[in-house]
Amino acid sequence: MNQFTFEIGRRNLRLLAGVLTAALLGLAPASSEPVRKSGYAIGTESCGSGDLAFPRIEIDMKAGFCAGLVASEQDRLKFPRSIVQVPGHDLFVVADMGGWGHADGRLLLLDPHAPHGQRFKELLTGLEYPFGLVIGPDKKLYASTAETIFRFDPLADNPRSTVETIIRHMPGRRITLPDGTRLDESAHPLKQFVLDRNGRLFVNVGAHSDDCITPAPITKPCAAAEGGSAMAAIWLFTPPPGGVFPALKPGDPDPPHTVYARGLRNSMALALHPNFPDAGYAFLQGENGRDLPDIFKPNEEINAIEQGRHYGWPYCYDLSTTSPEFRLVLQSGVYKSLCTANALYKPPLSLLPPHGAPLAMLYYHGGKFPELEGKLLVGLHGYRPTGSRLLVYDVDDHGFPKPAPAPVRYHVSCAADPTRSFQTEAGEVAAAPFEELIAGWHRVNGARPQGAPVGMTVAEDGAIWLVEDKNRTVIRIDRAAGEAPAPLPCDSRSPAMIDQLAALVARDPQNSARLTTLRKGLVEKHCVGCHSDFGLKAGQSEAEQDGAVLRFMLSQDGWIYPGDPDAGKLRTRLRGVGGEKLMPPGGESLPKTEPGYKRLLDAADLLVAKMVPGTRMRIKAGPPQRKFYDKTDKECGEIPAAKVVVVTQRSAVDRPGFSRFFRPADPYLNGECSDGDGYYIRQEFLVPVQ
Repeated sequence: MNQFTFEIGRRNLRLLAGVLTAALLGLAPASSEPVRKSGYAIGTESCGSGDLAFPRIEIDMKAGFCAGLVASEQDRLKFPRSIVQVPGHDLFVVADMGGWGHADGRLLLLDPHAPHGQRFKELLTGLEYPFGLVIGPDKKLYASTAETIFRFDPLADNPRSTVETIIRHMPGRRITLPDGTRLDESAHPLKQFVLDRNGRLFVNVGAHSDDCITPAPITKPCAAAEGGSAMAAIWLFTPPPGGVFPALKPGDPDPPHTVYARGLRNSMALALHPNFPDAGYAFLQGENGRDLPDIFKPNEEINAIEQGRHYGWPYCYDLSTTSPEFRLVLQSGVYKSLCTANALYKPPLSLLPPHGAPLAMLYYHGGKFPELEGKLLVGLHGYRPTGSRLLVYDVDDHGFPKPAPAPVRYHVSCAADPTRSFQTEAGEVAAAPFEELIAGWHRVNGARPQGAPVGMTVAEDGAIWLVEDKNRTVIRIDRAAGEAPAPLPCDSRSPAMIDQLAALVARDPQNSARLTTLRKGLVEKHCVGCHSDFGLKAGQSEAEQDGAVLRFMLSQDGWIYPGDPDAGKLRTRLRGVGGEKLMPPGGESLPKTEPGYKRLLDAADLLVAKMVPGTRMRIKAGPPQRKFYDKTDKECGEIPAAKVVVVTQRSAVDRPGFSRFFRPADPYLNGECSDGDGYYIRQEFLVPVQ
């Protein structure tokens, strides 16, 4: 980032801080929105007009667009995953999975015109992993759970009484593999689906694991991906004449299906051109590729789906790279030379940024944004620097993105090298170039969290609606006048802060021992090879390995908040708390099958809790947020009640009546304060941690 961009971003944050200060001092109307919702700072600007004007949030967008916050965690959203408009009504249905707790899901009716806090009505509850929401050619609303697809009337007095199940028994959370192995938690149980204009139903049946690995040497194809009920596939259900599936009565079998396409690890992003299935028109899939440790490989994919073709998983990735575990399988038989010289295999139409996690894809048709008409929108949910954005592709007359010769570059958030070309092991490759409708959605202290877009729909007025699962929001994209605001600066934990925290851990014998235990028992055993190498390299000493792992974890957005283990993703992912999916996959069985695993999780909590010397104190209940200041009395932000800080001076010698603490959880800084002199808060706001 150049100095000019950085200074503009700092001025933006100062303006934002001024707006927040004015609101707190009573200069804004008493009915103004709260200062922060779901981590987004709320100022006085709005996005939209009339009763569809919502608080504008600071997301770096293309000129002519703005984002308004319709709903947040304060509206009791838990884990929203998809959204669709009720035809002919200014109402929306939202699928809220509730988390990964199996039967916590709900379908909600959103009335954006209702008063804040009263916008949601529960329609259906007790659902297992609700995800897909589609308006069928019969104009009825179709929805999915982990195993079923059903339709219902969201406007009925009793929506549950209108439920008509059309498919009952797809592979869901609990599955039995061909060898008899029973899995209580399949890796990809969610059912995204699309209906074409003839009423045919195409359903994602995701792979049961990351890469179908079985004990080496692997000499046979992945059994779970074979046969007439293959996983890692798209299934096709064809309705009877008339184009409408009948409602299943008790005892009725499911309608028959065929495997339309194979070798697709997890098809959460599916899009049909409006003219499909006419010859030559696009059926596109956004592939969530396997989890290799390298941040830049494998690339995600856009696939042009054709009936009967194989798209590579688990044997191939990128364009034609062979998965090393399956080399023996590819030496003979039906999959001989699959990735390079086999007519069964169809390589990707284009690569997507690696680890971007495409979870939504649609063609834009609407009057609000003529410049987007007919183009393909792709939302990237991934938490790595290549994710958290909304892409726009030009397409040809049949709906296919247009590849361009190499090099084609893409944006990498907050990186020393801000762009990178699409590459495979063979070097730079052709790919379809794209624009970014939302480009900067990295976390910025005091302004916004990292973006986590999942579901997406275009409303009848042409506005684009998004849901974010991790931030628990519904966002509406509308037209904005004038130039786009300058991008906000990248604002992660500084290297100096990471060095300081690493030194504190190294000097504490108990915490140093906890870190070693965590590295050996968790990182090296269960984590390396799935997401990253955690900085571990050959030839490092034990102390260097510990330091590398700790620095890696401290540099990840939101993993660790020193002193407050409950606030960080390290804890929520390891324990599967709230909306976070339990990691490592299958981790729910580890406390029972691996001696000492529970103690390992407790050691991780203690490592974070004891990371900074001092007294852990909790922000006292009362007003929703408490101000804190720096040494010069500059206001640095607000901490919500019940959050934890590490107090280093109970009675600050230079500020009577205040306590000094090491650092708040990062999201509550306003961007103007530094860590050099600590932070100060009134003693009366603190109570001991029980």
